[in-house]
Amino acid sequence: MTQTGFELRAQDGKARTGVIRTTRGEIRTPAFMPVGTAATVKAMMPESVASTGADILLGNTYHLMLRPTAERVASLGGLHRFMNWDKPILTDSGGFQVMSLAGLRKLTERGVTFKSHIDGSKHEITPERSMEIQALLGSDIVMCFDECPALPADRERIAESMRMSMRWAARSREAFGDRPGHMLFGIQQGGLEQDFREESAEALKEIGFDGYAVGGLAVGEGQGAMFSCLDFAPDMLPQDKPRYLMGVGKPDDIVGAVARGIDMMDCVLPSRSGRTGQVFTRHGVLNIKNARHQDDPRPLDENCSCPACRGYSRAYLHHVFRSQEIISSMLLTWHNLQYFQDIMACMRDAIAAGTFDAWQADFHAGRAEGDIEPL
Repeated sequence: MTQTGFELRAQDGKARTGVIRTTRGEIRTPAFMPVGTAATVKAMMPESVASTGADILLGNTYHLMLRPTAERVASLGGLHRFMNWDKPILTDSGGFQVMSLAGLRKLTERGVTFKSHIDGSKHEITPERSMEIQALLGSDIVMCFDECPALPADRERIAESMRMSMRWAARSREAFGDRPGHMLFGIQQGGLEQDFREESAEALKEIGFDGYAVGGLAVGEGQGAMFSCLDFAPDMLPQDKPRYLMGVGKPDDIVGAVARGIDMMDCVLPSRSGRTGQVFTRHGVLNIKNARHQDDPRPLDENCSCPACRGYSRAYLHHVFRSQEIISSMLLTWHNLQYFQDIMACMRDAIAAGTFDAWQADFHAGRAEGDIEPL
């Protein structure tokens, strides 16, 4: 069996590049994980996602436990076979969705009870149950169960939440047990408070994990506050383990996070934006539904290798979006995912070459130019 672990290969400033080894293949870092909430990246075939350069997907514990249920996925051979994805999968713990989606939830030291957003049925997730669900799904990287308060919140609430998350982290570690070939990540909490982040990091290091996430950001605090926190939070985590910033983000969020020492990210943005006609390019963001595109024979981005840019004009993409044709979601999602993975590949190359600052300056300059002039 392949030995799991993390190898740091190069560093340029705080930016790092390396590889996470799993039994299902290597994850090149910095890595962006497309989100496959319900065992699918919406509007994409798994092989299409892989073709963009994605080494790993994220699956959602909360959604999969409710439908089709983790037990059913396990009986059908596990999540990889179920969704026809043979590369690594990371599953979140379910904690964030319980907090953000579930109605009538009750939080206690034991865990969270809540009503399903699908049919109102009653469920409970504890650290132990979260570990059980993720084992049934068969994910390669498992996240410990935590609680995440929305920001802004007062210090007392943040401290109370963080300390309970650390107690839950210890229970998650114990319930995870010894599972060769699978990795367990701890999640640092503490809001924007440096002392609480330090306390959380020390508690997690004491327990011992295969990787460490910076949790509780991208929950309404704004980019400036998030970057201020990332100026110190990743440095508190072990150098020799991967660091994962959960739920981020926009292209400039991702680049800023990597500049501050983050190795992994995930976000629904590329796929969700693709379905709403928002397109990310080297020249910033464009909206395909705008009338300026309706007679434009040019591609979204002449330097992009995705099928949307190789085979279709802006005029066609404008037409199928306005006509609500399914191919619109497919092509625009594919393009956005390709763009995000291209950013990651460029950052890996720049860090390895020691030219990350110059690359970052070019990246921001290109996006500041704005879209090409209309015809």
